[in-house]
Amino acid sequence: MDWLITHYPGFLIGLGLLLLAIEVGTFNLSVLVLLFIGVACITSGVLMWAGLLPHTWLAACGSVALLSLAYALLLWKPLRKLQSGSAGTAIKGDFIGHRFVLEQNVSATEYGSHRFSGVNWKVCSDTGLGAGTHVEVVKVEVGLLTVARVSG
Repeated sequence: MDWLITHYPGFLIGLGLLLLAIEVGTFNLSVLVLLFIGVACITSGVLMWAGLLPHTWLAACGSVALLSLAYALLLWKPLRKLQSGSAGTAIKGDFIGHRFVLEQNVSATEYGSHRFSGVNWKVCSDTGLGAGTHVEVVKVEVGLLTVARVSG
């Protein structure tokens, strides 16, 4: 126990880094609670190391609790906004405009498939299209190509 008391700053910094690694590695910054606690542990460890906080269990717990709350209040909305910033953004890339001939009938509820870039994609269309129709990709979602009839 004496070792822990004399090494509080290092212990808190190590704990904070561990919590950050778990948040990033396991949850991919989706929970955010471990991020706030981890940053608070690191900050508390630095404050103890600098001599601004006493090396006591009470100071460590109180500091981590208050700093976690402060980081959560300051960073919750900006981080949530950052996480959801690309949710409604349409994907643009090499797939848009790709033309091919349908092998199956497709519609909004009936999916076909198309092999492109070594991947089997589901294919759908807002309107019903028959097999043999020349189509162009107009929208890309994860694993799904939305196509439209090529005019002309």
